[in-house]
Amino acid sequence: MSRWKDASVLAGSLLALVLGVGGFAAAQGPDHATLLNPGPDSWPLYHGDYTGQRHSKLTQITPQNVHNLSLAWAFQTGSQAGLKSSPLLIDGILYFTVPDHVWAVDARSGHMVWHYTYPPNKGLHIGQRGVGAYKGWIYFLSPDGHLVSLDAKTGALRWNIEVADVAKGYWTTMSPFVVGNHVIVGVSGDFDNLHGYLKSLDPETGKLQWEWYSTPKELTGGMTWMTGTYDPDLNLIYWGTGNPTPVLNGKTRPGDNANTCSIVALNPDTGKLAWAFQVSPHDTHDWDAAETPMLVDGMFKGQQRKMLMQASRNGYFFVLDRTNGKSLLTVPYSPVNWSLGIDKDGRPIPNPAKEPTPDGRLIAPDEAGAANYRSPSFDPKTGLFIIPAREAYSIYFSKPADGDYGWAGADYGLWAKGVVKAIDYQTGKVRWTHDIGNSASAGALTTGSGVTFTGDSHGNALALDTANGKTLWHAYTGSMIASSPISYELDGKQYVLIGSGGVMFAWALPDQVAAK
Repeated sequence: MSRWKDASVLAGSLLALVLGVGGFAAAQGPDHATLLNPGPDSWPLYHGDYTGQRHSKLTQITPQNVHNLSLAWAFQTGSQAGLKSSPLLIDGILYFTVPDHVWAVDARSGHMVWHYTYPPNKGLHIGQRGVGAYKGWIYFLSPDGHLVSLDAKTGALRWNIEVADVAKGYWTTMSPFVVGNHVIVGVSGDFDNLHGYLKSLDPETGKLQWEWYSTPKELTGGMTWMTGTYDPDLNLIYWGTGNPTPVLNGKTRPGDNANTCSIVALNPDTGKLAWAFQVSPHDTHDWDAAETPMLVDGMFKGQQRKMLMQASRNGYFFVLDRTNGKSLLTVPYSPVNWSLGIDKDGRPIPNPAKEPTPDGRLIAPDEAGAANYRSPSFDPKTGLFIIPAREAYSIYFSKPADGDYGWAGADYGLWAKGVVKAIDYQTGKVRWTHDIGNSASAGALTTGSGVTFTGDSHGNALALDTANGKTLWHAYTGSMIASSPISYELDGKQYVLIGSGGVMFAWALPDQVAAK
């Protein structure tokens, strides 16, 4: 531990004692029962709850009064790295990250409680999605593939365990996923000597419980770099996997390349695979299926269903029966030109003529995809799946002179625009769209009053009418928004949080408006 970090953690702990921040001294942190039913004064999981819907039931901020939103506080991290994390809220304390850094901040005032700094390392500092929490402990993945456990009250280090070998090319960015007595982590890496996997570790000791590899020895890729979802009734976790490698050259890996670019269901106690659905068979365009596998219970074509929905990077919207992984609906939600149609199992059929070639192929979407890490949201009242998306075209090249490994080619973007889309999950039709500039980087949050919070490509935080997509409010933040909003209520006041650049912004209604 560095002298600077010692000082930082000590100062934070003293500040916590002096401030006596609400409930903090008695904080116990979320146990399994709390994680199953989080209250309105908490956001204890990456998506808010296990469904991945990122929907808040709070109703204080409405379409009628949202134009009164004012800045409650702003926390400047001082970091050059932008916030990509989704904060957790536990016992009045927010926890959020950038690579190598974790902050605990009073959710009412924005005052720092403690700050943890991870030692300098050689991992890829591409971003950090946030922490996981269980009882009085915080879990954080470092750029060099270590899972770190901290004391939630003080930020003091409990243990530090390697979960991925940075020397081989792995790195880690995701928010650890706590299910029962398991802390489940995934990995990232683009080199074609790497296999994707999930690991489950004991939350108290960090001891390995199980590991699941997405690909067999003869196939590489299938990274697991985004946080999944969980159905406690079925006792299954759902996870998206990344592309196979070499990335743009499929000739060395014939066939579908099973379990890559797929949605998989695993038993969280054993890591045993229950089923897998491949959204991009034999991918040659870098279209990870790591996007949120959202869980929704409801009617579908006259039958009560336990569904899983994903707006995938390849431009298709999928609805599956999550009890068995069978397709209920597959339909494009963004321009696509790479498939020959849909097969009998609901999977897009890749068009061989759209594989990268030395003279180039025009492909939609581009490598960044129609969707990506940005969180979607689901509004139960309207049945709308809200996704900040991109419409984009690119030219993909193969480069045989570079060899049959690694990226094995290149792609060059031609045109793109960002647009928030509201998809009717019953039909897959886009009910409304809202242009947000030349790209999309922010996630979405819907609320019980019919307000959708997100951001545009110019750095504006937005509030849209969930029913029709019209702008209700906006605030310029000064930087790109690459995080997903959350909302919570403390002391009778609803807050909306959005990270932009290195600053965490909290908005709320003035007291006289909130009291009406």
